Amino acid sequence: MSVYHQDYILKQEQFLTSVHGMIKEALNELGYSDDVFELLLGPKQMLTVRIPVKMDNGQVRVFTGYRVQHSFSIGPTKGGVLFHPEVSVPLMQGLSIMNSLKNGLLNIPFGGAKGGVICEPRGLSFHELERLSRGYIQAIRPVIGPYQDIPAPDLFTNSQVMAWMMDEYSKLCPDQSAGFITGKPVVLGGLKSRENSAGRGIVLFISEAAKKKGIDLNQATAIIQGFGSLGSYVAKSLMEAGVNITGISDAYGAIYHSSGLDMDMLIKCRDSFGTITKLYQHTLTSQELWEKPCDIMVLAAVSNPISKKNVTSLQSRLVIEAADGAVTDEAAEQMSQNGILFIPEILTSSGDMTSSYIEWAQNRQGLIWSKEEGEQRVRHILADAFTRVHHIAEEYNVSMKKAACFAGVYNLAESARIRGWF
Repeated sequence: MSVYHQDYILKQEQFLTSVHGMIKEALNELGYSDDVFELLLGPKQMLTVRIPVKMDNGQVRVFTGYRVQHSFSIGPTKGGVLFHPEVSVPLMQGLSIMNSLKNGLLNIPFGGAKGGVICEPRGLSFHELERLSRGYIQAIRPVIGPYQDIPAPDLFTNSQVMAWMMDEYSKLCPDQSAGFITGKPVVLGGLKSRENSAGRGIVLFISEAAKKKGIDLNQATAIIQGFGSLGSYVAKSLMEAGVNITGISDAYGAIYHSSGLDMDMLIKCRDSFGTITKLYQHTLTSQELWEKPCDIMVLAAVSNPISKKNVTSLQSRLVIEAADGAVTDEAAEQMSQNGILFIPEILTSSGDMTSSYIEWAQNRQGLIWSKEEGEQRVRHILADAFTRVHHIAEEYNVSMKKAACFAGVYNLAESARIRGWF
C-alpha cells in the first residue's frame, strides 16, 4: 500500500470519527441516552460484493463494491453511488450517516445510504463502464428497491450510468423498476428540474439567509471562491438576481474589483476546469480575497479552507459553504460568535437529495411534473429546512452547522424511539 493511499484511508477514518463526534454531541445536547448513540453509530446493514467484468481485451477483472445502509427508522435508505479508486468502508459508512442526517433535516422520509465501486472510471471504455454498472446492480440486488434503498448518481457516475442500472434492475425485478433509482434521463422518468439542482439550492439558501440578515440582494456584493461549474452557476444566478460580484478565485489565484466584475465575459472565457485568472497578470491570493469586504461569500472550492487561523480576517456578513470541507468546525463556531451567518455544506448540498426525493415520488405516483412544478416542490422543502435549522440555531445558541446536525439527529432518534427500538 502506497504512503499516499495510507494517508487517504487515514483521512477517511478521521472523517468517520468526526461524524460520530457530531452525532454524539447532538444527542447529548438533545437529551438522548448512550443507547441511541450505539444505534446510530454504525450502519444497519453493509454489503460487500465482488463484480467480475469482461474487459474489451477479453480478460476478466474483478472489482470490489459496497452498499452501506445506515438507518431504516424513517423509511427506505437513499444515497449515491461513487466510482472512484479510493472508495473505502470508512468513507461509505461516514457518507451514509451524513445522508441520514441530511434527509432528517430536510424532513424527507428516507434514511441514509451510500454505495461505491473501487475503480478508475476514466480508465474504462464506454462498454466496460456499462458492464461494471450492470454488474454492480446484479450484485447488490438483494438489498435495493423502491421501498428498500434507492441509488442515485454521485462522483464519476451520471444519468447514463443510472440508465444502465435501471435497465438491469428492470430485468431482475420488472414490477418494481419505477422509482428504484433517481438521477435518470428525463425520457426514463427523470426529473425535468434536476439539472443544476445543487446550484439552485445554494441560490435559494442565499436568498433565505439574506432575508435573515436584512441584506437586499439588489444592493449586495458577493465574492465567489471557486469558479467551476457550480461556482460559475451560482455567480451567474446571483448576478441575475441583482447581486454585484466583486471577486472570484480559482486554483491559481483571485481577481477583485470593488465596482464589480464583468461576469458574462468571465463565464464565457473560463476553461473547462473553471480557470480564469491565468488571463490576468496581477492576481490576488485566496487569503487576500477573503479580506475584501462583501455581503455574501460563497465557498465553492475545497482548497485553502477557512480555519480558526484565518476566520478573523473575513469581512462578510453571510458565508455559504458550497463545497465540503471549505470551513473547519472551529471556524464555523467562530463565525457564529462574530455575527456572521454561516450556511454549512450539509444544508447547501441538499438540493440534489431533495430533487431525488421529488423524482422518486413522481415515479411512484406515475406522474410527470413540469420543470416549474418540480422546482417549486424542491424550493418548498429547502426553504422549510432552512427555517427549521435557523430556529434551532437561535434556540440552542449554536452555529447553523451544529443546528443542522441537531435537526437530522432528532428525526433519526425520534423515529427510532417511536418505533420502540430503545
